[in-house]
Amino acid sequence: MPSEPAPSGTATRPTRIRFQIIALIFLITSLNYADRATFSIAGEAASAELGLTAVQTGFILSAFAWAYVLAQIPGGALLDRFGTKRVYVAAIAFWSLCTALQGFVGWIPGLAAVTTLFVMRFLVGLAEAPSFPGNARLVAAWFPARERGTASAIFNSAQYFSLVAFAPLMGWLVHTFHWRAVFWVMGVLGIAAAAIFMAFIHGPDRHPAINRAELDLIREGGGEIAMERPSSAAAQPTFTWHNVRQLLANRMMLGIYLGQYCINVLTYFFVTWFPIYLVKERGLNIMEAGFAAAVPAICGFIGGLAGGIVSDRILARTGSIDRARKVPLVLGMALATLIIGCVWVDAEWLVILLMSLAFFGKGVASLGWAVMADVAPRQLAGLSGGVFNMFGNTAGIVTPIVVGYIVGTTGSFDLALAFVALHCVLTILAYTVIVGPIRRLELAA
Repeated sequence: MPSEPAPSGTATRPTRIRFQIIALIFLITSLNYADRATFSIAGEAASAELGLTAVQTGFILSAFAWAYVLAQIPGGALLDRFGTKRVYVAAIAFWSLCTALQGFVGWIPGLAAVTTLFVMRFLVGLAEAPSFPGNARLVAAWFPARERGTASAIFNSAQYFSLVAFAPLMGWLVHTFHWRAVFWVMGVLGIAAAAIFMAFIHGPDRHPAINRAELDLIREGGGEIAMERPSSAAAQPTFTWHNVRQLLANRMMLGIYLGQYCINVLTYFFVTWFPIYLVKERGLNIMEAGFAAAVPAICGFIGGLAGGIVSDRILARTGSIDRARKVPLVLGMALATLIIGCVWVDAEWLVILLMSLAFFGKGVASLGWAVMADVAPRQLAGLSGGVFNMFGNTAGIVTPIVVGYIVGTTGSFDLALAFVALHCVLTILAYTVIVGPIRRLELAA
């Protein structure tokens, strides 16, 4: 990596390196979500072999989020202090190693399977904590404001593409080989991804292939092109209670945090219990569930891209960030409430249809990271993203445990689906009642 800015060429036509960067972020984030979902796909076979109950499975599924939530603020502060590249590469390598180690659970005498799986998934969550704040920093650095909605939607839609690409693969691995193969294969893929990230990710002012025209386009559009460059300001710790209090004392920020928590209830139901729901409640085998889970995921992926594109077009036509972000978000979450319809239908195709519509709507509404790029104080981009992601991923603790208790107590997923639908409604209320006008937060001196 060059030690000084190295924009190449003087052509008036800008290069398009920023689109290569977002494509790589998309691929890394897809792998990120696939590693979160490994136990969801392997869980039924693993639970049967290891003798796990529904409640124990719920706690194992939640272990990732306990660490992910706790590490968000420190992870964001590390990004601000050391830069995205170094922190992110180390994170990818470590979470991939922990993923691979889960394939050895039950082979070491004296180590309880429940405890071992909980600890390993906890460590995966710890390592993945800087990933989304890191994505947000890269988008803020590489993209002008008018393109951030689409760019954020692209990396956020990776959560759906992940299951499109990896759920069938992981289901096939379980069906053809053994549930342990899922963890080993995903771990190896992660190590390879860390090497690719190290080789190709640079800040805009340090990328060897960017030209001056693209660099000027990003800078003039509000991109923070020097965000990854060490400076005396970056050396100062951003994780101070004064800074955190300023974020938490702001009504707009609190509404955004609540909205992200509620949206992620639907996300975490999908990446934890949904494949198990298809097996236990709907009678599919694990390979069929893997392919069935890919259909709503495709719709979520399409919805995610559509939401970002529509949001940026509304911004271009109206000049209103507030309208551009809120209109797709509210309409999308209204559509997502259709998930409750699965309680009253029996046909498998109708269940998949309703889930697909719900996840299309959720994808359209997934503009939280674009909103954060719009509102985060410039000097606290990593910390602001960490706090935002901490609140949002609290849903990863609550949802698997609540669903586990509901299923364990009632023997049915009906109340679990009602729990998810209620949070879709709460998302709409958070953005329409609490947030107020969306604007960049200016910190007090």
